[in-house]
Amino acid sequence: MSHTHFQVVVIGAGPGGYTAAFLAAGQGMRTLLVDPDLPGGVCLQRGCIPSKALLHAARIISESAQATHMGIHFPPPAIDLARLRTWKEEVVTRLTSGLAQQCQLRGVTRIQGMAHLLSSQHIRVESANSPPADITAERIILATGSTPTPLPGVDWHLPGVMDSTRALALETIPASLLVIGGGNIGLELGSVYAALGSRVCLIEAADGILPGADRDLVRPLAARLTKIFASIQTATRVIGVEPLTRDRLRVQVEDQTGQQTTHEVERLLVATGRIPMCAIPGLDATQVTCNAHGAIEVDAGMRTADPAILAIGDVTGGPMLAHKAAAQARIAVATLMGEPPPRRFPILPGVTYTDPEVAWAGLTETQARQQGIPVRAVRFPWAASGRAHTLERTEGVTKWILEPDTGRILGVGICGVGAGELISEGVLAMEQGLIIQDVAHTVHPHPSLSETLMESAEIFFGQCIHFHAPPRR
Repeated sequence: MSHTHFQVVVIGAGPGGYTAAFLAAGQGMRTLLVDPDLPGGVCLQRGCIPSKALLHAARIISESAQATHMGIHFPPPAIDLARLRTWKEEVVTRLTSGLAQQCQLRGVTRIQGMAHLLSSQHIRVESANSPPADITAERIILATGSTPTPLPGVDWHLPGVMDSTRALALETIPASLLVIGGGNIGLELGSVYAALGSRVCLIEAADGILPGADRDLVRPLAARLTKIFASIQTATRVIGVEPLTRDRLRVQVEDQTGQQTTHEVERLLVATGRIPMCAIPGLDATQVTCNAHGAIEVDAGMRTADPAILAIGDVTGGPMLAHKAAAQARIAVATLMGEPPPRRFPILPGVTYTDPEVAWAGLTETQARQQGIPVRAVRFPWAASGRAHTLERTEGVTKWILEPDTGRILGVGICGVGAGELISEGVLAMEQGLIIQDVAHTVHPHPSLSETLMESAEIFFGQCIHFHAPPRR
């Protein structure tokens, strides 16, 4: 390393960290990116990317079974677990290698090591392959991410207990798996293991899976999961875990009525969410403050209470999404360039990459009801979509949440195949301040699933062609 002083030091090389480093370097700032691991962070190496790769494999297995309805028959799939594991790692390696190359191309200095804050503008980086390096910085951006939430009463060191990282390692395909947590991580990884042959049971403490989404969007997914999971218990909590043998666990759960049930399983996946990674060595040597939830406090420009330090991504709390971290990175670098913070934070879509996918953005119907906001929801059932019929996937639904009098778009939700790809049209419509008439008058290709956005918009006016819904008077 030829320099020990940088204009910007970014600690953490996940989607927020590397985005900030690339943008800062692009603005001509001498930039250092520090992370104990390869670039990409949890998302690329132990989260978003490997899980989506395995979900794609799971979908292939599922579709091969469904093809019998079309008169196409495949033999039962033979799972080469070692090759599947290798393929997943090849996907990750290609992307991490690409990011490392991007660092070189963009002039970003990268150190693979642990950063210790000595002060607001001074860090020490300890690396296994080189002596410690003392580095000064004009500004520091903290992007240290998050870590799995521990579950009280569950010992991570028990044989058979897994967090999401270990589950993605695909050490084995257990005959039985109990998943604790009905959010994105639990549903996605539970779906993968079910497709690979595990008997999967799921426990969720809330009254339903995906608590943050509207129930009409979750309903098609829940119906499908009921067929591939052995059981789904909601409003239920874990009260005890103990080893039976080296290969079996006994898990005691209790529902809201006090009734207790015992599960004996080979593996237990704890997927109860993530918490900010605020245990940054030397953070107390700065003026950075954390809130009651353990997240670093930032303002609209991503500035912390320390004038020399900004923070982005999961470590700031809120929705823990890679695209949120990247959006915050753009704001942080704009702040470094002296630009004012945005008037409001960009609209964030949320996607659960199950089969079917569930995606939503903006105001939900549930939130509107809780906040007393009058809205009108219009829904187009995919049973009326020609493209959905050709795919044999008619269980989906597309909905808009609208201001009743003006048709201003307040929210959008989709459940169905490819919902994560379709949701961006709704996000763009809201970002541009469109009214529902704008979507209704936008010509969409036929047949396509994107038409469901147009046709649900047409329902607002009682003019939908493929689904009869008279206008409200």
